[in-house]
Amino acid sequence: MGPLNPPLPELVVGLICFLSVFGVFAKLLVPRIQNTLNEREDAIGGTTERAEAVQENARRIHAEYQEALGAARHEAARIRQTATQEGAELLASLRAEGQKQRADLVAAAGAQLDADRIIAEAELREGVFALAAELAGRIVGEPLGDLPSARAIADDFFAKANVEASPRK
Repeated sequence: MGPLNPPLPELVVGLICFLSVFGVFAKLLVPRIQNTLNEREDAIGGTTERAEAVQENARRIHAEYQEALGAARHEAARIRQTATQEGAELLASLRAEGQKQRADLVAAAGAQLDADRIIAEAELREGVFALAAELAGRIVGEPLGDLPSARAIADDFFAKANVEASPRK
């Protein structure tokens, strides 16, 4: 007989033992194993679903961020444009104010120069008149500053000198 050809009673006893152990495994262990496998599959599937939900949420947040970033860039560009315009307007108003102040200063300086020229001219006329009267008095031998006509002669002379000295247009 040998190991490959066992006696029939041993074969029947071995077969009954095998079937009883197989039945116990099938009734007790297989449902537990199946429950554990189902729980693992649910955990893996739930994790995948949660990961997909988290990834979708991240995509949504990223899209919102990109939209907010675009709006912020647009707002920054608008603010820069407004600041540039305001700066240009301020610069133009400051230039206009500076031009006005310059024109006022030039006009005031021109008026002051005219006034100073008139004063200097009057002082020079008096000085020239006094010197001319003194010189004429030395030549003639008597003082001419007291003569009423001496003032009129000097004024006529200065009037003619002004007409000849005035610029021609």
